[in-house]
Amino acid sequence: MTKPIIGVTTYLERAVSGVWDVRAAFLPEVYLQGVTEAGGIAVLLPPQEPDAHDVARVLDGLDGLVLTGGKDVDPARYGREPHPATDEPRRDRDAWEDALLRSAIAAKLPLLAICRGMQLLNVSLGGTLVQHLPDVIGSDRYNLGGGAFASNPVDVEPGSRLASILGDERRIVVQSYHHQALDRVADGLAVTARGEDGVIQAVELDAVPYGVAVQWHPEEDRHDRR
Repeated sequence: MTKPIIGVTTYLERAVSGVWDVRAAFLPEVYLQGVTEAGGIAVLLPPQEPDAHDVARVLDGLDGLVLTGGKDVDPARYGREPHPATDEPRRDRDAWEDALLRSAIAAKLPLLAICRGMQLLNVSLGGTLVQHLPDVIGSDRYNLGGGAFASNPVDVEPGSRLASILGDERRIVVQSYHHQALDRVADGLAVTARGEDGVIQAVELDAVPYGVAVQWHPEEDRHDRR
């Protein structure tokens, strides 16, 4: 059986390797492992000029799209001033991934959005974000810092695509690393999972055959590739 080709978005950040200290496109290996162990072929999609024709050509060669985690979405995209804890914006990445999303939705391309990817999906469709969750929930339970992922329970909506993927499990424990979350949910997105504190943890997009977005990091769980 032919393996599906899955486009995976990347960072564009300063990186040091040997004698080189340059801006570079890169992505943690766990994302690539997740795609290959699920039976796909990963193709990296680094930030670049979001020309509509070029984006459409890129997506023509893909069977699916994964939007990965990373720095916070520029709050100007949803009409807010930056919170002191919000990252310096990566406008090149925001613009590139927004173009990929819009074109993928128009082309009915299956997509999975992870963490930042879910937040960008919501913003691209007209939603807003909570810029710093500790201001709302009073804890850092979703972001321990220092590169350590936090384990958090998530309740999944019965009858959702996510529930069918998980074998109708109502509660799962996920790996979290985020200090932002969805606020106003964009039209066209359905909330399909929440944390026990009410924080939105997954949404689904009915406009495409497969449109799932999760706030956690499924690539971090090597024992569960669902």
